[in-house]
Amino acid sequence: MNRPQAYISFEVYEDGIDLLGIAKATLPDVSYLTSTITGAGMMGNIETPLAGMIDVMTLNLQFLSVTGAASKLLVPKKHHIDLRAVEQYWDTSEVELGFTKQKHVMTVLPKKMSPGTIAPVTAADASGEFSVYYYAAFENGNSLWEIDPFNQIFSVGGVDYWADIRKGLGL
Repeated sequence: MNRPQAYISFEVYEDGIDLLGIAKATLPDVSYLTSTITGAGMMGNIETPLAGMIDVMTLNLQFLSVTGAASKLLVPKKHHIDLRAVEQYWDTSEVELGFTKQKHVMTVLPKKMSPGTIAPVTAADASGEFSVYYYAAFENGNSLWEIDPFNQIFSVGGVDYWADIRKGLGL
């Protein structure tokens, strides 16, 4: 059994090739939209998450400093971001360390940028906030999820939970 320990390192790329700098990422929350069901035959209200209907997703990136590459993310256009991470784990059956490769791929638009602070012997802590229009995650090359609201794709573990809905809509 693999017991995750910690991320070893990660890199932030744009378009899969341009390294954007040393950063820290806060990945988007994936929250379902909900509907409240109430009425005759009910004892109160029930909140039900709607299959594959996802609320707003936001990516936050914090950089040690304002770099030329990272500042390009302020351009008001879509950006293809991929975060590549390696996580260390402990394999309890083999009694040794192992590593998992993760990749988070997003199409984003800039919402906000903060150049951070300038002070002696400190990092600037520059940051950016981005609206996420597409989000896919992979572990060791296997798809964990793909969320594409514009193309009505909601897939988790290789199962497209919106396939029947698209079919019902004639898409």
